[in-house]
Amino acid sequence: MANQSTQKRLAFSFAGITSGICAIGLLLFFTSFTIRTDGDSIYGKITEVKSPTQMQFSYDSGSYNIRLVGLIIPDKSRVASTKFVKELVLQTNCRIRLEGRTKDNELLVRLYTDDPDKGIKEVAIELLRAGLAQRDKNFDFKYGEMESAQLEARRAKLGIWNTQK
Repeated sequence: MANQSTQKRLAFSFAGITSGICAIGLLLFFTSFTIRTDGDSIYGKITEVKSPTQMQFSYDSGSYNIRLVGLIIPDKSRVASTKFVKELVLQTNCRIRLEGRTKDNELLVRLYTDDPDKGIKEVAIELLRAGLAQRDKNFDFKYGEMESAQLEARRAKLGIWNTQK
């Protein structure tokens, strides 16, 4: 008799463990279909440039409002930097790499051109290299690419670093 009750308890325990493992497996399976917030790339096109750092990115199954991460655009270069970004990315193949989200649910991204004629260029780095933007003091990429590009423009006295205007 005691042996039967022990067997029933073991059967219930085993069933509980099995259902728990299945629940965790299902949870992992379904969460794998959500949008990742860092390190992922999506290919598409920039369909609208709202400002030098804010754009509309469209891809196969939708579109996102995106914001370039780590840049400050001074007022004196806003018009030139907007024109620069439009010429570089508007209606061309691009790739975004997700870095996070804003409070307003905009995607914070690294934006790359992905066009046979223009090559692969990172838009934030190109803005810094042209002297049309500044790096946010509290942000840089892993290998210091933003600081290097800004220093290159500053030494060449390009854009906002040209004091002879």
